[in-house]
Amino acid sequence: MKIREFETSDIQGLFETLSDPEVMTYIEDPYTYEQAQELLDDVMASDEPSIHAAEDDNGNYIGYVIFHQYEEDSYELGWILKRSEWGKGYASKLTEMMIDKARELKVNAAIECDPAQEVTKHIAKKFGFEFDEIFDGCEVYRLKLV
Repeated sequence: MKIREFETSDIQGLFETLSDPEVMTYIEDPYTYEQAQELLDDVMASDEPSIHAAEDDNGNYIGYVIFHQYEEDSYELGWILKRSEWGKGYASKLTEMMIDKARELKVNAAIECDPAQEVTKHIAKKFGFEFDEIFDGCEVYRLKLV
């Protein structure tokens, strides 16, 4: 499994992920192809992108991770996976990888999610994140690493 920068060839996988109403249930309205392309263009033009592509051990695009500065001493982490990749343990593995990266950066970690997003809350608790607050309608879970 690998987290990497997005490439132009990721557009189909990104669109497949973001246009799926089931994937987007707790996030926002599904994307059109044009919206997915605009997001990809913005991410690729950024010096410090907030999302990165995720691929399986065979190099196949499986979704993306969210990893960016959240507060002065913490990074937000998360994932959005293609529905075909659900239930394979990828969210846990990606979470573990991003926690390791946060440790390297010597920052704490945070996960935001919709209160109804039970899978995300389960993974957060599995890795020791603790509920902290509701912010802008989302539950915020924090993991103290430093």
